[in-house]
Amino acid sequence: MSAQSTAAIPSADVWRPSQTRRRWSGWLFYGLAVFSTLMGLVMLGALLYDIFTDGAREVDWHFLSNYPSRIADNAGLRSALLGSLWMLAFTAIIAFPLGVGAAIYLEEYAPDNWLTRFIQLNIANLAGVPSIVYGLLGLGLFVRWLELGRVVLAGSMTMALLILPLIIVASREAIRAVPDSLREGSYALGATRWQMVRQTVLPSAAGGILTGTILALARAIGETAPLITIGALTYVAFDPNGPLDIFTVLPIQIFNWVSLPQKEFHSLAAGGIVVLLVVLLTANSLAVYLRYRMQRRLQ
Repeated sequence: MSAQSTAAIPSADVWRPSQTRRRWSGWLFYGLAVFSTLMGLVMLGALLYDIFTDGAREVDWHFLSNYPSRIADNAGLRSALLGSLWMLAFTAIIAFPLGVGAAIYLEEYAPDNWLTRFIQLNIANLAGVPSIVYGLLGLGLFVRWLELGRVVLAGSMTMALLILPLIIVASREAIRAVPDSLREGSYALGATRWQMVRQTVLPSAAGGILTGTILALARAIGETAPLITIGALTYVAFDPNGPLDIFTVLPIQIFNWVSLPQKEFHSLAAGGIVVLLVVLLTANSLAVYLRYRMQRRLQ
């Protein structure tokens, strides 16, 4: 090596300040990330503590079995809880087959052209649209144009539109994660494309599809703006018995109690939030369990 080439190589002292600066920058970023995470956990813990302190004592059989009332001591969540379950059931019936079917078509059948890419782009954009926009669409399309009125079916169809992009995106990711070797093995055994999708791809992707669907339904349970927009009632003193009955749901009942000036109703709202959180945590736990079972079955 010549003297000129040796002189062109920087010494270690030249790089040492840059290494020190990068090391301190890394530690600073790490500290900010940990601080942000802890702040989020502290705020969540404080919120849950406040809610459970006020609302846990309100949750009992009387609270779950009584209808809403203008007298705080007699008020309960029965109609709102049943309305949420009715709406959730019909939302799943509508959104699940449509979402999974769209995902199967886009991943396994659709050609790679501008139309398919345009559809995929719009589905991704629809996943980020504010929920109140879906409420306005449901009001104009289902309540007024189809003349369904402010019933369970109209609310379920509106919420199905809300979560449909989420189910499609989650299902596509689950289907895309299936190895191509499984598809090629099915074709090698003489399977048609539909047989390959039905017997190979869907069983392998079922865990991810169910997880995404349950998490999307959990979001639908907690949404208020679309249902207020279509005109779901804030006071219902009877059980909804079908898809064409008027209804209310847990978030709307909680909103109604919070808006009242009496402190007793604020405690009832906290109790309603506790029930809603239990429903959401149950749904999330079910999603984790189903994903675990599906992965164990595939192994």
